[in-house]
Amino acid sequence: MARTPLDVNKVLFTCSRFVLLQLQQEQKGADMRVLGIDPGLRNMGWGVIDVSGTRLSHVANGICKSSTGDILAERLLLLHGQLAEVIEQYAPETAAVEQTFVNKDGAGTLKLGQARGIAMLVAAQAGLSVGEYAPNAVKKTVVGVGHADKRQVDHMVRMQLPGVQIVGPDSADALAIAICHAHHAQSQNHLDRALARAGA
Repeated sequence: MARTPLDVNKVLFTCSRFVLLQLQQEQKGADMRVLGIDPGLRNMGWGVIDVSGTRLSHVANGICKSSTGDILAERLLLLHGQLAEVIEQYAPETAAVEQTFVNKDGAGTLKLGQARGIAMLVAAQAGLSVGEYAPNAVKKTVVGVGHADKRQVDHMVRMQLPGVQIVGPDSADALAIAICHAHHAQSQNHLDRALARAGA
């Protein structure tokens, strides 16, 4: 009996569809997908996590980069494009950005503020709600101490997201910002439910 020739394209399509359905099912299990952004003109860290009840899971993290030798406007445009691609690929439902820390370097603070503006703009253009958190608030939420150093932040991020492979310090900070936003969102949800029960 002659065998029917194998349709490779059909097999590939079926496999791709199966993987897509699996991803969709996994995403449906999450209550919320959060994008954390650590603003920076040279390195803008980003991290995406899923929130399911009190459970946090890592999705992806990375760094948007721009070269110090380029014109400022071009660097901002480059960061805009890279971050927009991250949002398009991972489809977060909400975002969080760290607030600018004002220091003695006025020019540096101004440039950081411009990068932060790009981060908020890209998120807003994608229709995301954007939370803002002071650096000390992020550290206190994730580590328990408002003046924790980067090593402590990195350690606690790894503790809360088991198995995570962190690209670099900037993406570790971004994941910490996402975790901070997730905890605040959970607290707000608990408060909203309590108020709803009280008013019922």
